[in-house]
Parts: sequence; structure tokens; C-alpha cells
Amino acid sequence: MTEPTVLRGQCAAKLAAGSNRAGTLRAFIGLDGFVDQIMHVVDKRESADSYQRMLTIGRFAERMAAAAGKSTNIELVNKLTKLGGNGPIMGNALSNLSLKVTYLGNLGYPNLHPVFGDFAKRAEVFSIAEPGYTDALEFDDGKVMVGKHQSLRQVTWENIQTRFGVERFAERVGGADLVAFVNWTMLPHMSEVWTAVLREVCPVLQGRRRLGFFDLCDPEKRTPKDIMRALDLIGQFERYFDVVLGLNEKESQEIGKVLGLDTGAHDRDGLVALARAIRQRVPVNTVLVHPTTYALAVTADGEALVDGPFEPKPLITTGAGDHFNSGFCLGKLLGLDIEESLLCGVTTSGFYVRHAQSPTIDDLAHMMRHWPAH
Repeated sequence: MTEPTVLRGQCAAKLAAGSNRAGTLRAFIGLDGFVDQIMHVVDKRESADSYQRMLTIGRFAERMAAAAGKSTNIELVNKLTKLGGNGPIMGNALSNLSLKVTYLGNLGYPNLHPVFGDFAKRAEVFSIAEPGYTDALEFDDGKVMVGKHQSLRQVTWENIQTRFGVERFAERVGGADLVAFVNWTMLPHMSEVWTAVLREVCPVLQGRRRLGFFDLCDPEKRTPKDIMRALDLIGQFERYFDVVLGLNEKESQEIGKVLGLDTGAHDRDGLVALARAIRQRVPVNTVLVHPTTYALAVTADGEALVDGPFEPKPLITTGAGDHFNSGFCLGKLLGLDIEESLLCGVTTSGFYVRHAQSPTIDDLAHMMRHWPAH
């Protein structure tokens, strides 16, 4: 493991050297889309303009539990309305890192929802259905996502065929350096879409192997049978792509349980061992696990773990994982090694939660050179 200061210095130098090349890279991302409302939960209302917010999920849970058999009133304060969904956030972050992004998802149909207007100016954006909606209740120790998902049922291979086109789909995949399919959990027909892509698109791909990124996105509510099918399909993509399976800490535990693995150890060594065991069962190039304070990867060539710039008082947390994913993929596409790619991921996420905006490559290099104190 490289000494952290040395790692950050060498990674910053490589990012600076590769910044022009980043603008030549292409990404095809899909397939979800949400309008996110970032909410604070009121604990005590002091006046019309002043309130104390609930700082922890535990406090929120206590308030809800105390209402059992009675009733209660919960006040939400909308702090920000923004584009949402794992795919749009990842795609938007990648476009800010200079990549040429094509995005396909449910961002409004027949007309694009205004919240995606700025994204559409930076990326090539196509939509086949109306967006979902999420109230993201943010706390200092995490977030609770309350979603309305009816429109996500329209994200089907049939609608992709009729409203986007198989030839255009294959063309965009074939022209991409990175292909990312995220938010399987909330898209009920994603497994059918993957099956069709494996059958109709992948066999006609030509040229070099591309980077393929998959994020199930909190699969707890899906059945073990569905999760196993999704993992099997992801493994099949390894025939055509260098596949990365991205998981946060909670997701790694959920996947481990479905696979019948030991999920009892929650320390760093335990998570590395769990990621190693997942990769043995799901035959992909790389398994990522990114808790809030660090990230780790297990690949065919070895394992790595990198600490991030943890921020105890984040301005925003919704989308932090998607920013990690975008930074990691940037590192991989620029030819950085696994430690440096992990550092790109945690730095991208760390910048985002501090500033509530996506970083540029210059921002990443600067943050690596001027690492924030915890």
C-alpha cells in the first residue's frame, strides 16, 4: 500500500497530465431518472423562519416509533430540488469531469423535465418515460429516501426499442469507453433489459474491451431470487466488458447474505474478505465496496483500500456514492492503478459532499494536493 501523501501527489500529477485525454472519452449511462427534493426534518419549530432539524436517523426513528398506536405530524423543509437518480447523477458528474456522456433514461416524456435542462446542455440526453420522484430526508449520519416509482415501470426494452431504437442503442454502446447500468433495484424491468442487451447488442460489439459498471443500488427490497438473477446477468457481461460491481457497505452485506456468505465481520478486514468472497461467486473483473470513510477494491490483480476525506458535517449526501462511482471510473479510464482509481473515487465524493456540486479534474487534483484535515 502506497503511503497516503505520496499516493495523493502522484495521483494528482497523473490527473493533471490526463485532463486533455478525459475530454476524448465517451460514456453511455442509464437507465433511471428522478427529481430529487433534498429535505430537512424539523425537530423543533422556533418561529416562522427558524427551526431545529433532526440530526440523526435514530432521532427520526424515535419520533416515528412514539407515534405507534397514536399519530404524529412530521414537517419537511425543502432545501433543494435537483436532478436525481443514480444514473443522471453519475452521468452529470462524469460530464463535469470532461467526459462526453450519452444518457438514456426516464427524464420526462415526451418533453424533458426542466430539472434535467442543464444536464442536457452538457451531455447527449435521451428520455423514454416520465421521471420518478424522491424526497431525500438528510441527516448527519445518513439519509432516508422516500420514492414514488410508478413511472419506472415504463423503462422496458420495448420502450427502448420504440422510443430510442436498438440500432442507436448498439451504436452508442459500441462507441463508448464506459457503459454503466445502475439502479437495478428501482427499475423492475432492468433484468429483462440486460437479457436483451446480452442477446441483441453485445454479440455485435467490435474492437477493444470496454469498462462496464453495474450498481444494484440498495437491493434489500428485492427478493433473493431476483437478486441472484441480476448477479448472474452481471457476470455474463464479463464476457464482453471489464465489469466493475459497485457496492456501498450496506449493499455488500445484503449481497453477501443472498450468496450465503459470512457477513458477521464489519471491520475493514471483514469487508475486504466479504468483497473477495463476492468476487469468487460473481465472476467480474472488480468488486468495489465504499463505506463512508474509505473504499476498497478486489480485482484479479490484487486488493487495495484507500481512506477518503471524511466530512462529518456534509452539505449534501444524496448522490455521494454516485460521485464515488464516477471518480473511480475516471481513474480506470485514464489508466490509473487500483489505488489511484479508488483515490479518485473518494476524492470526487468528498468534494461533492463538501461543496454540494460536482468537481472538475482540476478540483480533484487540487484537493489531493491540499488534503482536508478530518
